[in-house]
Amino acid sequence: MGIKLLIADDEDTIRNGIAKYIQLHTDRFDKIYVAANGQEALDIIFRDKPDIMFLDVCMPLLDGIEVMQEARRADILPYTMILSGYDEFRYCQQALRLGAREYLLKPVRSSEILQMVNRAADELFGTHKDINAEPEGEKNHLVDLAREYVEEHYYENIMLADVAQRVGISAGYLSTLFQRQLSKGFVDYLNEIRIEHACTYLRQNYLKTYEIAYKVGFKDEKYFSKVFKKLKGQSPSEYRRLNQ
Repeated sequence: MGIKLLIADDEDTIRNGIAKYIQLHTDRFDKIYVAANGQEALDIIFRDKPDIMFLDVCMPLLDGIEVMQEARRADILPYTMILSGYDEFRYCQQALRLGAREYLLKPVRSSEILQMVNRAADELFGTHKDINAEPEGEKNHLVDLAREYVEEHYYENIMLADVAQRVGISAGYLSTLFQRQLSKGFVDYLNEIRIEHACTYLRQNYLKTYEIAYKVGFKDEKYFSKVFKKLKGQSPSEYRRLNQ
């Protein structure tokens, strides 16, 4: 039995664009339904019982939260991912409380949505090797954007979620891409960037060790020294002495 997908969004270009992209890049979904408003989405849920749903929050007749409430009340809520133009905590909180698995902010790349619906299908029905899956270049582009942001803001108190939001994907997906393409986690990559900049300051010999730690984004000198020794095989003071 094929997998059924519902895309509900009141913007024609988004709704139809996502549906067309998924149809072109995978044959995994037996049926792809589209809905232009909340009532239409709910009708499809009751009639066709889709397995996975991409749902906009702000739609005519019924909004996304109301659609989820009605579907959940009838115990037929699909695996739901919210696609929204509203960066408001109350919407996100309501959606997650009702059972949404993801809360994405527009704009979102169609290639990312394809990855997410495939992951949802994997979770529901088991893994699937798709010869038409998204090209590696798409994923590399997302990682490149994330790396550029990290290299520009490494000294700030940035976290995985911040960078993921900047490149328009979920934190979990970005973490997966880092592991897949760089063979390291986000924190490890961030620490490497920070330590490389710390080395530059240490070689200049202008600042004290604790000043360098704070300058490159660490909030604790002991943790900075621990990370430095792990990556460089020597303490910051040893590195400074050997690189005068």
